[in-house]
Amino acid sequence: MPYSSQAVAKPYFIVAIVLFCVQILFGLMMGVQYVIGDFLFPLIPFNIARLVHTTLLIIWLLFGFMGAAYFIVPAESKRELHNPKLAKILFWIFLSASILTILGYLLISYATLAKITGNHFWPTMGREFMEHPTIIKICIIGVAGGFLYNIAMTIFQGRKTVINMVLLTGFIGLVVLFLLTLYNPDNLVVSKYYWWWSIHLWLKGVWEFIMVAILAFILMKVTGVERDVVEKWLYVIIVIIVMSGLIGTGQHYYWIGTPEYWQWWGSIFSALEPLPFFLMTVFAFNMYNRRRHVHPNQAATLWVLGTTVMAFLGAGILGFLHTLAPINYYTHGTQITAAHSHLAFYGAYVMIVLSMISYAMPILRGRINNSNRSQVVEMWSFWLMTIGMIFMALFISAAGILQVYLQRVSEIPIPFMVVQENISLFYKLRALAGLIFFLGLIVYIISFFLKYEENDESSS
Repeated sequence: MPYSSQAVAKPYFIVAIVLFCVQILFGLMMGVQYVIGDFLFPLIPFNIARLVHTTLLIIWLLFGFMGAAYFIVPAESKRELHNPKLAKILFWIFLSASILTILGYLLISYATLAKITGNHFWPTMGREFMEHPTIIKICIIGVAGGFLYNIAMTIFQGRKTVINMVLLTGFIGLVVLFLLTLYNPDNLVVSKYYWWWSIHLWLKGVWEFIMVAILAFILMKVTGVERDVVEKWLYVIIVIIVMSGLIGTGQHYYWIGTPEYWQWWGSIFSALEPLPFFLMTVFAFNMYNRRRHVHPNQAATLWVLGTTVMAFLGAGILGFLHTLAPINYYTHGTQITAAHSHLAFYGAYVMIVLSMISYAMPILRGRINNSNRSQVVEMWSFWLMTIGMIFMALFISAAGILQVYLQRVSEIPIPFMVVQENISLFYKLRALAGLIFFLGLIVYIISFFLKYEENDESSS
């Protein structure tokens, strides 16, 4: 490890994986509740399990992104992190705020949580994916601001590279758009309008900046391809992300009371959104084919190549299939949306964080790579998680297609709960696929604890 301050990334990665495990456990709980409606009721009802599941998704990915930045920025800037102590302090603040938020959801009613955290003074709670109390939102903004200052000072005092600047731009956008979570107008249409600025432009904008910067860094390390080649690809991908992501937000304005022209603008530009993910796939395999050496960490190489393929399938293809207004008219709010979101999040963001951890953690532990045996086990985890997620998305998609037909397309629409009974088989299959995914996650964790042999280092 060339820069000692990169070590601050380690606790971020560890907490990310722990929270990921908890998130998946709550996802499995919800999968069972789709089949057995009163499972764990009233201890953990479905709405609370879903609230914890979605909140943890965002929190652990942010831990992963921050850890990745603390590892990448010093390496790219060729200098130590500006203030490692600040990074450690912010870690504990963010972790404490996250734990308190989850405990608040689990131990007291949401209405009580809103009351004791002063939501009546500055009402921001109650919106999907933004449910955390106002005081926690302010805390997160403070942590994000301190983090942004730390990496920005490191970059500006050191070498400026395209990877660093793209990463920094992504995090600036992340912080700025999160400020909108504090704006909650009374008018529901206006509220939804700006709500999508945070949700969509996070996922289809600034998070993609962060993803592609991490992707470029890992690919450059595992392939040895020249920096100028990587940077040319980055420029092209970033331009396409900006073009498709910004106006593509209009795909969410179809049915919320906004002007009718958004159905055209949203459809046209959202149809371009698979393009950056396709370019990332071409970029990754082009770099791999042009590799100048075979990197000893083959597990990380598998993860990073798999990231681009799964992101293209989930965020690109599956998203495109129901993004056009005439199709979305029937599919919005159905299980098809759930299938797209699961596969998209896994391919675009979960896998890139796992790729970064797979590459960085051996280095943070003083090695070039994990043992050969460990890498084989880790590759098994890749296939278990990926296959589990693919089948989960397929089963949810099948449920969604049947749901759309029975509930919204057929000449005699069937009531919602009757439809749910008719598609219950797919919910059972989804729960099974989720169990396979969780098994893959456990195998991934186990791979880091397998005994390291000296001959593994020499063979690499």
